[in-house]
Parts: sequence; structure tokens; C-alpha cells
Amino acid sequence: MEPHRDGDQWDPDAYDGSHSFVSEYGEDLLEWLDPEPDERVLDVGCGTGQLTAKIAARGAEVIGIDQSEAMIDRARSSHSNCSFIRADATEFDPDEPFDAVFSNAALHWISEQDAVLESIRNALRSGGRFVAELGGADNVRMITYALETELRERGYEAAKPWYFPSIGEYAPRLEAHGFEVRSARMFDRPTELENGEEGLSNWLELFGEEFFESVPADERDAIVAAVEDELRPTLFRDGSWIADYRRLRFAAVALEA
Repeated sequence: MEPHRDGDQWDPDAYDGSHSFVSEYGEDLLEWLDPEPDERVLDVGCGTGQLTAKIAARGAEVIGIDQSEAMIDRARSSHSNCSFIRADATEFDPDEPFDAVFSNAALHWISEQDAVLESIRNALRSGGRFVAELGGADNVRMITYALETELRERGYEAAKPWYFPSIGEYAPRLEAHGFEVRSARMFDRPTELENGEEGLSNWLELFGEEFFESVPADERDAIVAAVEDELRPTLFRDGSWIADYRRLRFAAVALEA
């Protein structure tokens, strides 16, 4: 397992290759957004712009923002018909309001939840739509538990990078920031990881980097191998790893300020 060295954990090649399921599963969320021609749409945490481009294909004027320079560079080179800005979603201040905000698999990476929800509300016109999906309560619970246990046994503290709320936790948070929740759904989505035997280690390298911040590089492979041994009886099936994903999806409307 190779540690990242440039401060930007995101690898566009891996994201669009071995982990393309992130965008593929997000296509279903577009039906909740249902973008209309000439609408202004903001895609928060756009990654490499795959879903941003699909929103634009429906005739909307869409801007994608992401904090990763590598992802934004790939988005710009791959989708020249869309606009992309490297920006912190907690501080984004557009020149004019949007009709809708869309976000897939990004919000759970943001620790300052109140700040990002306030920023999104301020970016929307009154009556504008906010449609998003993020990891829900107990998302990747088995993977996380196995990894945290192995790290503790070796004397390392696990720095969990995600925020996975329940509907009961997140709906009041949305309401506190000026949204009316119109629909919310929590559901299991077991997700097959690509590349067979290497699927889990590749997943941990891209999505679990922060767990290994205090771990010397020469110990990482042994930790990953131990986690694989622990999870193999439950999450390795027919030659592939299955991540125990659980998702929270919602649609909300911005109320009058």
C-alpha cells in the first residue's frame, strides 16, 4: 500500500478506473435532481466531473466544485463543456444563486457540517432544490471495525475521516440551516469492488488514507493483509470483495430566508 505524498489523496485514474462505481451509482440520484434546461446547478464535490457532465447534457448550466486540484484538473480536461472550480464547499460564495445543488458521495468527507450546509443554503435561491447522497449511519461498518481493531492492537490511533449520519440526525440539521426535507431514504447497497483480490486494498488506499497517517509505510501492507484475513469470511465472495455500503439520500428545498 503506497502512501500519498502530495497532500491531495485523490487519484483521478483510480477514481475513474477501479472505483468508477462511485459515479455509476450516482446516476440514479440524477433522477431525484431531475435537472431542467437552463437551470443553474451546483455540483458539490464533483470529483472528475462524470455526473456534472450528465447534468449538463440535460441542458442545465452547471458548475462543479471540488477541493482536490487533481480531480478538478481531470474534470476540466475531460469535460470542456462544463465549468469547474477548485473550491472549499464550506466557503463557496457564488456571484448569483443556483436553482439546485447536487452532491454525490462527498458530504460525508466534510467535518464542518454546519458550515457546508450554511454555504449550500446561501448558494441557493429560495425554493431551490438540494439533492444529495452520502454515507449513512453504519456505512462500511465491518471494514471500519476490522481496520480500527487492527490499528489499536498495533498501538495506533485510528483517525476516522468520515461523517455517516442517520436520517434522525441529519434531517434536523438540514432544517436548522433553512431547508425543508421533502424526502429521505436510508438503504443498504453492498458494492462489489473491482480488481478481484486487490479490491479491498485498493479501496483502503484511496478512501482510507487518513486511517494510516501515523503508520510507518513499511507496516501498512501487513495491516491491510490482517484486515483482509479478518473480513474474508464475510465480505469476499466469488472472487470479489463486497463493501458493506449504507447510503443516506435526501431531497430538500431552501425556505425563504
